[in-house]
Amino acid sequence: MNQILPTRLTSHSEETLRDQLVSPDRYSPYRVFTAEQWAKFRNDTPLTLTEDEVRRLRSLNDPVDLEEVRRVYLSISRLLSAHVEAMQLLFRQRRAFFDANNAVKSPFLIGIAGSVAVGKSTTARVLKELLTRWPSSPKVDLVTTDGFLYPNEALRRENLMDRKGFPESYDIGAILRFLSGVKGGVPNLQAPVYSHLTYDVIQGEYVTIDRPDILIFEGINVLQTRELPADGKAVPFVSDFFDFSIYIDAPEEFIHQWYVDRFMRLRETAFKNPKSFFHRYSQLSESAARAIAEQLWHNINLKNLRENILPTRPRADLILRKGRNHLVQEVAIRKL
Repeated sequence: MNQILPTRLTSHSEETLRDQLVSPDRYSPYRVFTAEQWAKFRNDTPLTLTEDEVRRLRSLNDPVDLEEVRRVYLSISRLLSAHVEAMQLLFRQRRAFFDANNAVKSPFLIGIAGSVAVGKSTTARVLKELLTRWPSSPKVDLVTTDGFLYPNEALRRENLMDRKGFPESYDIGAILRFLSGVKGGVPNLQAPVYSHLTYDVIQGEYVTIDRPDILIFEGINVLQTRELPADGKAVPFVSDFFDFSIYIDAPEEFIHQWYVDRFMRLRETAFKNPKSFFHRYSQLSESAARAIAEQLWHNINLKNLRENILPTRPRADLILRKGRNHLVQEVAIRKL
């Protein structure tokens, strides 16, 4: 049974729980490596990205560069290749077991979770490019959970705008139907599209997902569970559809700083667009804008991290622990 973390964590209790999670002692479900140790596992995996491509893939204020790809992401790519090959072998064996030659192969699903501002999007995009460039040239798609948020109109009606990003702000039924269709090999599935400019789902706009070999599904709460029913009836979780899951981790104070820094950077860039939902913040003084960023962090994002996101960390297969410089310092992988 997965350990349930307390709703609110002090820095001491968070560190204690982290020690329980990644401790090298025999009771930990994880093996833990420094980033330098982890880098050695890339073996002869080729570096197929250029520095310009990495700059294009990384998010605002994310310092990931070609060296970080070598140090961390090539080994992840090699690991995922082994998992995909094993899954394909199991599929062939199960098809023979059931004598079902017409069985449709299920895509390999990778879930990526973690707090806002921790670097999930960069990780997802870099991995997508690396996986697409495997010698087998698999078809790799990337979908984020943002499109499955309820529209702002619905959130306002239910008084949930200040809970945007919390589990109740997502159309979980739509997510489960989409992932079930992906796993079932259904062609031409539609995933809704979200605009970070307007801070809302774009009505009537979709991206088509047509039977990929690998699907990366990224979002803050993709490893979230719900209360189990007393009658034992099936209650599917989003993570039930994943073949592999990754959690991007960092100390709370680092994420706090990254969030505020990103907000202040956006104030000077994207927020200046009159169409931006946050355009009004670009008109504020620097001190007033920083106060708004702190308020948003403490009243919304920190609460979501403590109540809903961090408690899902022990459910991940791979945990990437970042340091103050936003680069990975430790890698924890679940034991087989």
